[in-house]
Amino acid sequence: MSVFKPFLATDTVISPFEVNKSFTFKGDSELTSSNVNIDRYIGENITSQYWVSGSNPTGQINIQDKALIYHSIKELYYSNYLTNPSGSLVGTASFNNDGTITGPVYTPNYYNYLSTTLPTYRYIPTGSGEIIGVISIPSNLFGEYLKPKSVTLTSGSITLQDDGLGNILYNSLKVGDVIYEHGLIILTSDGIPGQDGYGYIIYGTGSYGVSDEAFINNFITTPNLTCSFESTITIYESQYKCTLRQNEFNFSQNPTLLSGSYDSGVLYDFATGSFFSPYVTTVGLYNNNKELIAVAKLAQPLPVSTITDTTILVNLDL
Repeated sequence: MSVFKPFLATDTVISPFEVNKSFTFKGDSELTSSNVNIDRYIGENITSQYWVSGSNPTGQINIQDKALIYHSIKELYYSNYLTNPSGSLVGTASFNNDGTITGPVYTPNYYNYLSTTLPTYRYIPTGSGEIIGVISIPSNLFGEYLKPKSVTLTSGSITLQDDGLGNILYNSLKVGDVIYEHGLIILTSDGIPGQDGYGYIIYGTGSYGVSDEAFINNFITTPNLTCSFESTITIYESQYKCTLRQNEFNFSQNPTLLSGSYDSGVLYDFATGSFFSPYVTTVGLYNNNKELIAVAKLAQPLPVSTITDTTILVNLDL
């Protein structure tokens, strides 16, 4: 009898499952600490003819240029929504059988990292000097992506919450977007038809509105911001089915069964009878070089059956 028994392909099952972890950071000292590094930026639509590097700095940890922040965000996440917050129609053309083309030049849609297959509304201000706010969460915190409906921003008495579809809402008003897979929270002027924008947000008990710039700065430049979210990461669980047939592993490896010295090999009488059945307490997993790589401990000793197969399931999370 061999001590080792190889696994068959049917004995191993690998199952992925997602796990989440909650994070909450308050104020500049926590947000910008070396092990957190949540940065906040102002993006500005600067239409100057000349671009001078470092002339419009923004950011609390990694300094960037306001113009580059704005145009990068616009290109990556809003390029299909510049002429219509419901989505700009793509320019198409008809390719005729004779090789000619009728209609405008064909151009494909951009990939804007949408969070849902439902009709999506996105808006970014395109006027000269208009601004957006960007909160960047590093990947070592959010993992593979931010868990939808877990993002919350609080500044003073104002709380913003994502709706699970990529929208940042203040009460029922959309005030920005969340790019879950990139860890980005983007605050823009609300452009959805039929809804009011930042100029209509109410502070405290008053009924006055505020400008876009004041609202965005309330979350980007304030030191009193609380940012909460949940990270997502995929863990792969390997399940190994260890089957002991009725005629296998029926000899104990426990040295206390020896009646003499360790190398005598003489067992006590009760261990040599036909009704003796050893107990399993530990399962070792070995690689092809017969090197022990994992040990599974049973909650209690398990008797090995002499009349039927015994199966032990070992779950290993990686």
